Formats: sequence, C-alpha cells, structure tokens
Amino acid sequence: MIQNIDLMIVGGGPAGLMAALAAAEAAPEDARILLCERDEALGGQLVKQTHKFFGSEKQHAGERGFFIGRDLAEAVRDEKKIQVLTDATVLGLYEDGVVTVLHDDKHLKYRPQKLIVATGASEKFLAFPGNDLPGIYGAGAVQTLMNVSGVKPAERVVMVGAGNIGLIVSYQLLQAGVDVACVVEAAPQIGGYLVHASKLARSGVPIRTGWTVKEAFGEETLEGVVLVQLDESFQQIPGTEETVACDALCLAVGLSPLADLLYQADCAMTYVRELSGAVPVVDENLMTSVEGIYVCGDVSGIEEASAAMVEGRLAGCAAAKALGWNAEAAQAEIENAQVELSELRSGPTGARIRAGLAKMKGKRGAGAC
Repeated sequence: MIQNIDLMIVGGGPAGLMAALAAAEAAPEDARILLCERDEALGGQLVKQTHKFFGSEKQHAGERGFFIGRDLAEAVRDEKKIQVLTDATVLGLYEDGVVTVLHDDKHLKYRPQKLIVATGASEKFLAFPGNDLPGIYGAGAVQTLMNVSGVKPAERVVMVGAGNIGLIVSYQLLQAGVDVACVVEAAPQIGGYLVHASKLARSGVPIRTGWTVKEAFGEETLEGVVLVQLDESFQQIPGTEETVACDALCLAVGLSPLADLLYQADCAMTYVRELSGAVPVVDENLMTSVEGIYVCGDVSGIEEASAAMVEGRLAGCAAAKALGWNAEAAQAEIENAQVELSELRSGPTGARIRAGLAKMKGKRGAGAC
C-alpha cells in the first residue's frame, strides 16, 4: 500500500533535522511530515563531534556538536507533526513519485508531495600500497570509536589531512591519550582553521605540509608508514622518504556527496571541484531540476555543520512555502537563511565555497552532466 504524505525528509543529520523542524513550524496541525534516518539514532555527524561550534548564537556558537545533535533530535521527536523512522533505509525514488523504504524488515512505500534529500557525504580514501591493512581508518570511524563507543583506537597515529576534520580529530585523539606522531598534508598550506592547528602546535604535534603517504607496511596489522615529500606538481620527490612507526593511520582526505537518490530521480548533476564532487544543480531555494525535490547539507556540497543546519532551515521553509503552509512567514525565514549563509561563506575561509556556488549558478538550466 502506498501512503500519501505531505513532506518526506531523507537523512536525520544536522541538515535533515533542521529541515524537519523548519517545515513543521510552518505546517498546519494535520500535516504529515516523515523523517527517515538509516542509522539507529538521529544526529548524523553531530553525535561524534565534541568540539565547540563557531558562528553566531543562532548557529549554536559555543555549543559542542553532540549537545546540538541531542537537542535537535529531541525537538524533532517532540514535534507531533513529524513522524520519525530510524533504522530506515531509503531504497529508491521513482518516476511516479513513490519512495520506497526498508524499515523493520518491511518494504514501505510513500508518495510525498515534496521531498528533501539530506543524505550527507561519505569519506574519501587514498590509494597506496598496504592501504588495506587493519589499523587504517577514515577520520569518521575514529571519531565514532572514541566519542560514541568510548574505544581508544590506537596507541600511536599518523593523521593524513590538515583540513578541519583532520585537525579536530587529531586533537581529540590527544585527549583520548593517543600519541599523534604527525599530521601530513599534501597541499602546501593547512586547509583548516588556524585555531585548530594552533592547539596541535601547542601540544607538540608537527604538521607537515607538502607530504603524503607513499606506503603502509605490517605483517598482520599496520606497523608503520612511509611518508614522502611532494613537489609543486604534487609528484613524489625521490630520496625524501621517511618511515614513521604507528599502529593506526587516520585518513581525513575529504568527503564526497552521497547523491545516489538524486541520480535515480534524474536530477541535473554537475561536477564542481570546490564543492567536493558531483552535486545537484539547484536554485536559490535549494530545489533541484526536478520540481518538488530539494536538497540541503553535504549532499549539495561539502561545508561545515553550521552551514548544513542553515541550509536545512532554508530547504524546509522552501518546501513549506511550496505546500502553501504559512507562505508569508516561510518566505521571511527563507530570506533570513539566505543572509545567514552569505555571512557564513564570507571572508577568506569561504572563498572555495563561493567559487563553487558561482560555478553552480552558471549551470542552472544547462541540464544534467
């Protein structure tokens, strides 16, 4: 049996939670809003983030990520207009508007009037000899072990990647009693905020820009890695190899948007390097080329969680307005969210995102790539 609903949100991370709350605020009492999350708990990446957020008070500045996730999840569950399904994997999005979901070993079918895709991103990996040895992790896995499961992942770690994730997780490893041998970064400059890099520097952790992993070695598990310096063309420089003993290698080399459902829905997609991969072509209200399908968060381009939450509000209000729910108030909130996003993306740290969005603007109406 197909259930007809007003709005469906796929993904219960920061963007999806904010989208659900924003839509519910505008919705009438009899509205049917469904939030599907494939994990057992709501919150997405917020559940493992112990650092404090930047931004304004409205963007939860000064609060730790897992507290933000907890509060948003509680607010969603307390909202009677929102039905929440966890351990619910969205399987397909079809031409007739039907969305299929696997939940409690049941194959459920919904036909939402509007759909918001907030599926987030997956971690990228590096290719090098020995990269399949036990002891080589993505940064997200290390955060889950430490901050969710309370497991110390290793004794001595080499971190690859000096973006915000690599820097933050390195500091969290130190807090967990793990020796961080070094942070290596292929680019000539640190990619993350200097406030995070400064914490590592004060703790005596070297950050080596212009270096990468040449190979990993070990008998049954990781025993060490060989690092190598890179030239200006990112080519390895022979003779610069250096061996570092470690029992874990943590890869924080970026994220890729999880856009499978959007491809299935035949949304126009385009590759934008600054947004970290193939992303949907969207308008100013985050609606894709397919009428009624909106996106928010990392699936539309990799940014910080603060931006994902504001995008969630924008997408939720845009869907609410399209459904005719308190349209005037929803439009006001859309405009507020657009201003907040511009502020978050201002300054040197937002240059990459602004460049990516400029390319996206030029793709509107150009069709799928």
